[in-house]
Amino acid sequence: MLFKVAKLSQLARFDEIIDVRSPAEFAEDHLSGAINCPVLDDEERIRVGTLYKQVSPFEARKLGAALVAQNIARHLQQHFHDKPKSWKPLIYCWRGGQRSASMAIILSQIGWDTHQLEGGYKTYRHQVLDDLAQLPGTLRLKVICGPTGSGKSRLLQALQRNGKQVLDLEALACHRGSVLGRLPDQPQPSQKWFDSQLRQAILQLDPARPVFIESESRKIGMLSLPDSLFARMHASACLTMEVPLSERVRFLQEDYHFYLQEPQRLITQLGFLKAVHSREQLQLWQQMIVEGQFAHLVEQLLIQHYDPLYFRSMNRHYTHLQQSEQLSVPGLSPSLLDAVAATLRE
Repeated sequence: MLFKVAKLSQLARFDEIIDVRSPAEFAEDHLSGAINCPVLDDEERIRVGTLYKQVSPFEARKLGAALVAQNIARHLQQHFHDKPKSWKPLIYCWRGGQRSASMAIILSQIGWDTHQLEGGYKTYRHQVLDDLAQLPGTLRLKVICGPTGSGKSRLLQALQRNGKQVLDLEALACHRGSVLGRLPDQPQPSQKWFDSQLRQAILQLDPARPVFIESESRKIGMLSLPDSLFARMHASACLTMEVPLSERVRFLQEDYHFYLQEPQRLITQLGFLKAVHSREQLQLWQQMIVEGQFAHLVEQLLIQHYDPLYFRSMNRHYTHLQQSEQLSVPGLSPSLLDAVAATLRE
Protein backbone atom coordinates (compact mmCIF):
# COMPACT_ATOMS: atom_id res chain seq x y z
CA MET A 1 0.00 0.00 0.00
CA LEU A 2 1.30 3.43 -0.97
CA PHE A 3 -0.20 5.19 2.05
CA LYS A 4 -0.74 4.37 5.72
CA VAL A 5 -3.94 3.85 7.69
CA ALA A 6 -4.80 5.63 10.95
CA LYS A 7 -7.43 5.12 13.62
CA LEU A 8 -9.79 7.69 15.15
CA SER A 9 -7.72 7.69 18.33
CA GLN A 10 -4.76 9.08 16.36
CA LEU A 11 -6.40 12.28 15.01
CA ALA A 12 -4.20 14.59 17.06
CA ARG A 13 -1.10 13.39 15.21
CA PHE A 14 -2.05 15.08 11.94
CA ASP A 15 -1.55 18.60 10.65
CA GLU A 16 -4.77 18.58 8.63
CA ILE A 17 -7.87 16.41 8.32
CA ILE A 18 -9.26 16.34 4.79
CA ASP A 19 -12.80 15.22 4.00
CA VAL A 20 -13.00 14.27 0.32
CA ARG A 21 -16.74 13.59 0.30
CA SER A 22 -19.15 15.81 -1.62
CA PRO A 23 -20.08 19.26 -0.25
CA ALA A 24 -23.58 18.02 0.67
CA GLU A 25 -22.15 15.13 2.69
CA PHE A 26 -19.70 17.47 4.40
CA ALA A 27 -22.44 19.99 5.22
CA GLU A 28 -24.54 17.31 6.91
CA ASP A 29 -21.70 16.34 9.24
CA HIS A 30 -17.93 15.96 9.36
CA LEU A 31 -15.05 15.44 11.75
CA SER A 32 -14.33 18.46 13.92
CA GLY A 33 -11.73 20.71 12.28
CA ALA A 34 -11.85 18.93 8.92
CA ILE A 35 -11.68 20.85 5.63
CA ASN A 36 -13.67 19.80 2.56
CA CYS A 37 -11.72 19.00 -0.61
CA PRO A 38 -14.18 16.84 -2.55
CA VAL A 39 -12.89 14.48 -5.20
CA LEU A 40 -16.43 14.49 -6.64
CA ASP A 41 -18.84 17.38 -6.13
CA ASP A 42 -22.57 16.80 -5.61
CA GLU A 43 -23.50 16.87 -9.29
CA GLU A 44 -20.54 14.70 -10.32
CA ARG A 45 -21.37 12.13 -7.65
CA ILE A 46 -24.92 11.86 -9.01
CA ARG A 47 -23.63 11.51 -12.59
CA VAL A 48 -21.26 8.69 -11.67
CA GLY A 49 -23.88 6.93 -9.55
CA THR A 50 -26.48 7.13 -12.32
CA LEU A 51 -24.03 5.77 -14.87
CA TYR A 52 -23.15 2.91 -12.50
CA LYS A 53 -26.80 1.85 -12.19
CA GLN A 54 -28.05 2.55 -15.71
CA VAL A 55 -25.06 1.60 -17.89
CA SER A 56 -22.27 -0.34 -16.13
CA PRO A 57 -19.79 -0.15 -13.24
CA PHE A 58 -16.94 -0.05 -15.77
CA GLU A 59 -18.25 3.07 -17.55
CA ALA A 60 -18.93 4.71 -14.19
CA ARG A 61 -15.36 4.05 -13.03
CA LYS A 62 -13.91 5.58 -16.21
CA LEU A 63 -15.92 8.76 -15.76
CA GLY A 64 -15.29 8.81 -12.02
CA ALA A 65 -11.53 8.40 -12.44
CA ALA A 66 -11.34 11.31 -14.88
CA LEU A 67 -13.37 13.60 -12.63
CA VAL A 68 -11.45 12.59 -9.49
CA ALA A 69 -8.11 13.22 -11.23
CA GLN A 70 -9.23 16.69 -12.34
CA ASN A 71 -10.48 17.60 -8.87
CA ILE A 72 -7.39 16.34 -7.05
CA ALA A 73 -5.23 18.34 -9.46
CA ARG A 74 -7.23 21.46 -8.66
CA HIS A 75 -6.89 20.88 -4.90
CA LEU A 76 -3.12 20.43 -5.32
CA GLN A 77 -2.86 23.76 -7.11
CA GLN A 78 -5.27 25.71 -4.88
CA HIS A 79 -4.91 24.19 -1.38
CA PHE A 80 -1.78 22.06 -1.05
CA HIS A 81 0.85 23.74 -3.24
CA ASP A 82 2.49 25.56 -0.33
CA LYS A 83 2.58 22.66 2.14
CA PRO A 84 6.09 21.70 3.33
CA LYS A 85 7.49 18.18 2.98
CA SER A 86 6.87 17.66 6.72
CA TRP A 87 3.10 18.21 6.30
CA LYS A 88 1.11 15.22 7.57
CA PRO A 89 -2.48 14.98 6.26
CA LEU A 90 -5.24 12.52 7.18
CA ILE A 91 -7.75 11.75 4.41
CA TYR A 92 -11.22 10.27 4.80
CA CYS A 93 -14.37 9.58 2.78
CA TRP A 94 -17.58 7.72 3.62
CA ARG A 95 -16.02 4.40 4.71
CA GLY A 96 -12.35 4.48 3.80
CA GLY A 97 -12.84 3.47 0.19
CA GLN A 98 -11.80 4.60 -3.26
CA ARG A 99 -12.47 8.33 -2.91
CA SER A 100 -10.06 8.83 -0.01
CA ALA A 101 -7.62 6.25 -1.37
CA SER A 102 -7.38 8.17 -4.67
CA MET A 103 -6.20 11.33 -2.96
CA ALA A 104 -4.08 9.49 -0.39
CA ILE A 105 -2.15 7.68 -3.14
CA ILE A 106 -1.30 10.90 -4.98
CA LEU A 107 -0.33 12.85 -1.84
CA SER A 108 1.86 9.94 -0.72
CA GLN A 109 3.54 9.73 -4.11
CA ILE A 110 4.41 13.42 -3.89
CA GLY A 111 6.22 12.67 -0.64
CA TRP A 112 3.87 13.71 2.16
CA ASP A 113 3.34 11.35 5.10
CA THR A 114 -0.30 10.67 4.19
CA HIS A 115 -2.76 8.50 6.10
CA GLN A 116 -6.27 7.30 5.33
CA LEU A 117 -8.79 7.10 8.19
CA GLU A 118 -9.69 3.49 8.82
CA GLY A 119 -13.42 2.99 8.22
CA GLY A 120 -13.87 6.62 7.15
CA TYR A 121 -16.73 8.83 8.29
CA LYS A 122 -18.89 5.76 8.99
CA THR A 123 -16.55 4.69 11.79
CA TYR A 124 -16.51 8.24 13.17
CA ARG A 125 -20.32 8.38 13.20
CA HIS A 126 -20.50 5.10 15.14
CA GLN A 127 -18.02 6.55 17.66
CA VAL A 128 -20.14 9.70 18.08
CA LEU A 129 -23.25 7.64 18.83
CA ASP A 130 -21.36 5.33 21.20
CA ASP A 131 -19.90 8.31 23.08
CA LEU A 132 -23.27 10.05 23.33
CA ALA A 133 -24.70 6.89 24.86
CA GLN A 134 -21.94 6.76 27.49
CA LEU A 135 -20.53 10.24 28.21
CA PRO A 136 -23.63 11.91 29.75
CA GLY A 137 -23.53 9.32 32.53
CA THR A 138 -20.14 10.69 33.63
CA LEU A 139 -21.45 14.26 34.12
CA ARG A 140 -22.62 15.82 37.38
CA LEU A 141 -25.39 18.02 36.03
CA LYS A 142 -27.19 20.92 37.70
CA VAL A 143 -30.37 21.59 35.77
CA ILE A 144 -31.63 25.18 35.61
CA CYS A 145 -35.43 25.11 35.68
CA GLY A 146 -38.09 27.78 35.38
CA PRO A 147 -41.08 28.51 33.11
CA THR A 148 -40.79 30.24 29.75
CA GLY A 149 -39.35 33.73 30.02
CA SER A 150 -37.39 33.06 33.21
CA GLY A 151 -34.09 33.81 31.48
CA LYS A 152 -32.60 30.32 31.85
CA SER A 153 -30.40 30.71 28.76
CA ARG A 154 -29.25 34.14 29.93
CA LEU A 155 -28.31 32.66 33.32
CA LEU A 156 -26.29 29.97 31.53
CA GLN A 157 -24.38 32.73 29.73
CA ALA A 158 -23.79 34.52 33.05
CA LEU A 159 -22.54 31.29 34.62
CA GLN A 160 -20.11 30.86 31.73
CA ARG A 161 -18.85 34.42 32.20
CA ASN A 162 -18.26 33.54 35.87
CA GLY A 163 -16.07 30.55 35.00
CA LYS A 164 -18.65 27.81 35.57
CA GLN A 165 -18.99 24.80 33.28
CA VAL A 166 -22.00 25.11 30.97
CA LEU A 167 -23.61 22.89 28.35
CA ASP A 168 -25.83 25.18 26.25
CA LEU A 169 -28.05 22.86 24.21
CA GLU A 170 -30.13 25.63 22.62
CA ALA A 171 -27.00 27.36 21.35
CA LEU A 172 -25.83 24.11 19.76
CA ALA A 173 -29.28 23.51 18.28
CA CYS A 174 -29.73 27.12 17.04
CA HIS A 175 -33.24 27.12 18.52
CA ARG A 176 -34.96 28.33 21.68
CA GLY A 177 -36.94 25.17 22.25
CA SER A 178 -40.57 26.22 21.76
CA VAL A 179 -43.13 26.73 19.00
CA LEU A 180 -41.74 30.27 18.66
CA GLY A 181 -38.14 29.17 19.18
CA ARG A 182 -36.85 29.21 15.60
CA LEU A 183 -34.20 31.91 15.19
CA PRO A 184 -34.53 34.34 12.25
CA ASP A 185 -32.18 33.65 9.34
CA GLN A 186 -30.39 30.92 11.29
CA PRO A 187 -31.37 27.38 10.27
CA GLN A 188 -30.88 24.49 12.63
CA PRO A 189 -27.96 22.15 11.94
CA SER A 190 -28.52 18.60 10.79
CA GLN A 191 -29.10 16.00 13.47
CA LYS A 192 -25.71 14.47 12.75
CA TRP A 193 -23.86 17.79 13.03
CA PHE A 194 -25.72 18.57 16.26
CA ASP A 195 -24.65 15.17 17.62
CA SER A 196 -21.03 15.82 16.65
CA GLN A 197 -20.99 19.27 18.23
CA LEU A 198 -22.67 17.97 21.39
CA ARG A 199 -20.12 15.17 21.70
CA GLN A 200 -17.28 17.65 21.23
CA ALA A 201 -18.74 19.98 23.88
CA ILE A 202 -19.09 17.14 26.39
CA LEU A 203 -15.54 15.91 25.76
CA GLN A 204 -14.25 19.37 26.71
CA LEU A 205 -15.98 19.27 30.12
CA ASP A 206 -14.28 18.24 33.35
CA PRO A 207 -16.42 15.44 34.86
CA ALA A 208 -15.01 16.27 38.31
CA ARG A 209 -16.82 19.64 38.25
CA PRO A 210 -20.58 20.26 37.98
CA VAL A 211 -22.07 21.21 34.64
CA PHE A 212 -24.96 23.69 34.45
CA ILE A 213 -27.57 22.88 31.83
CA GLU A 214 -31.05 24.17 31.00
CA SER A 215 -34.11 21.94 31.36
CA GLU A 216 -35.25 20.92 27.88
CA SER A 217 -37.81 18.77 26.14
CA ARG A 218 -36.65 15.69 24.26
CA LYS A 219 -36.66 17.76 21.05
CA ILE A 220 -35.24 21.23 20.50
CA GLY A 221 -36.97 22.34 17.34
CA MET A 222 -36.37 19.51 14.88
CA LEU A 223 -33.41 18.02 16.75
CA SER A 224 -33.52 15.19 19.29
CA LEU A 225 -31.44 14.89 22.43
CA PRO A 226 -29.63 11.59 23.10
CA ASP A 227 -31.67 9.31 25.37
CA SER A 228 -28.74 9.06 27.78
CA LEU A 229 -28.47 12.84 28.24
CA PHE A 230 -32.23 13.25 28.57
CA ALA A 231 -32.35 10.57 31.30
CA ARG A 232 -29.32 12.07 33.08
CA MET A 233 -30.98 15.49 33.16
CA HIS A 234 -34.14 14.03 34.70
CA ALA A 235 -32.17 12.34 37.48
CA SER A 236 -30.02 15.37 38.31
CA ALA A 237 -30.20 18.14 40.91
CA CYS A 238 -32.33 21.15 39.95
CA LEU A 239 -32.14 24.93 40.42
CA THR A 240 -35.46 26.73 39.88
CA MET A 241 -35.62 30.36 38.79
CA GLU A 242 -38.46 32.43 40.26
CA VAL A 243 -39.03 35.56 38.17
CA PRO A 244 -42.04 37.94 38.43
CA LEU A 245 -44.60 37.51 35.65
CA SER A 246 -44.28 41.17 34.64
CA GLU A 247 -40.50 40.77 34.18
CA ARG A 248 -40.98 37.61 32.13
CA VAL A 249 -43.43 39.45 29.86
CA ARG A 250 -40.98 42.35 29.43
CA PHE A 251 -38.07 40.01 28.80
CA LEU A 252 -39.90 37.93 26.18
CA GLN A 253 -40.91 41.02 24.23
CA GLU A 254 -37.25 42.03 24.21
CA ASP A 255 -35.92 38.56 23.39
CA TYR A 256 -38.46 37.85 20.61
CA HIS A 257 -38.54 41.36 19.15
CA PHE A 258 -38.21 39.96 15.61
CA TYR A 259 -41.67 38.39 15.92
CA LEU A 260 -43.20 41.68 17.03
CA GLN A 261 -41.78 43.28 13.89
CA GLU A 262 -43.35 40.58 11.68
CA PRO A 263 -46.95 40.10 12.94
CA GLN A 264 -47.93 37.74 10.12
CA ARG A 265 -45.05 35.44 10.94
CA LEU A 266 -46.15 35.39 14.58
CA ILE A 267 -49.72 34.54 13.54
CA THR A 268 -48.40 31.70 11.35
CA GLN A 269 -46.33 30.23 14.17
CA LEU A 270 -49.21 30.39 16.66
CA GLY A 271 -51.24 28.43 14.12
CA PHE A 272 -49.20 25.37 15.08
CA LEU A 273 -51.03 25.42 18.45
CA LYS A 274 -54.35 24.49 16.82
CA ALA A 275 -54.00 20.93 18.11
CA VAL A 276 -54.07 22.09 21.74
CA HIS A 277 -56.19 25.26 21.67
CA SER A 278 -59.63 26.08 20.26
CA ARG A 279 -60.19 28.09 17.11
CA GLU A 280 -61.79 30.81 19.22
CA GLN A 281 -58.72 31.08 21.44
CA LEU A 282 -56.35 31.28 18.48
CA GLN A 283 -58.54 33.96 16.86
CA LEU A 284 -58.44 35.97 20.09
CA TRP A 285 -54.63 35.82 20.16
CA GLN A 286 -54.47 36.73 16.48
CA GLN A 287 -56.64 39.79 17.16
CA MET A 288 -54.22 40.88 19.90
CA ILE A 289 -51.38 40.64 17.38
CA VAL A 290 -53.27 42.70 14.78
CA GLU A 291 -54.05 45.35 17.39
CA GLY A 292 -50.46 45.41 18.67
CA GLN A 293 -51.40 44.25 22.19
CA PHE A 294 -48.15 42.36 22.53
CA ALA A 295 -47.69 42.62 26.30
CA HIS A 296 -51.21 41.29 26.87
CA LEU A 297 -50.65 38.56 24.28
CA VAL A 298 -47.41 37.39 25.91
CA GLU A 299 -49.00 37.34 29.35
CA GLN A 300 -51.96 35.30 28.10
CA LEU A 301 -49.71 32.85 26.24
CA LEU A 302 -47.69 32.30 29.43
CA ILE A 303 -50.73 31.81 31.66
CA GLN A 304 -52.84 29.74 29.27
CA HIS A 305 -50.27 27.75 27.31
CA TYR A 306 -46.61 27.79 28.29
CA ASP A 307 -46.82 27.63 32.10
CA PRO A 308 -49.34 24.74 32.36
CA LEU A 309 -47.44 22.77 29.74
CA TYR A 310 -44.10 23.41 31.42
CA PHE A 311 -45.15 22.47 34.95
CA ARG A 312 -46.92 19.30 33.79
CA SER A 313 -43.82 18.17 31.96
CA MET A 314 -41.40 19.10 34.74
CA ASN A 315 -43.38 17.41 37.49
CA ARG A 316 -43.67 14.28 35.41
CA HIS A 317 -40.00 13.95 34.48
CA TYR A 318 -37.64 15.68 36.94
CA THR A 319 -37.13 13.45 39.98
CA HIS A 320 -35.53 16.11 42.22
CA LEU A 321 -37.65 19.10 41.20
CA GLN A 322 -39.43 19.34 44.57
CA GLN A 323 -36.06 19.54 46.36
CA SER A 324 -34.61 22.11 43.97
CA GLU A 325 -32.76 25.19 45.15
CA GLN A 326 -34.94 28.27 44.58
CA LEU A 327 -33.34 31.25 42.84
CA SER A 328 -35.40 34.41 43.40
CA VAL A 329 -34.47 36.72 40.53
CA PRO A 330 -36.20 40.14 40.48
CA GLY A 331 -34.87 41.09 37.05
CA LEU A 332 -33.07 39.63 34.05
CA SER A 333 -30.47 42.29 33.31
CA PRO A 334 -26.92 41.00 32.68
CA SER A 335 -25.67 42.60 35.90
CA LEU A 336 -28.37 40.94 38.04
CA LEU A 337 -27.80 37.56 36.40
CA ASP A 338 -24.04 37.91 36.89
CA ALA A 339 -24.69 38.53 40.58
CA VAL A 340 -26.86 35.41 40.79
CA ALA A 341 -24.27 33.34 38.91
CA ALA A 342 -21.53 34.46 41.29
CA THR A 343 -23.49 33.13 44.28
CA LEU A 344 -23.98 29.62 42.89
CA ARG A 345 -21.58 27.10 44.34
CA GLU A 346 -20.05 24.28 42.33
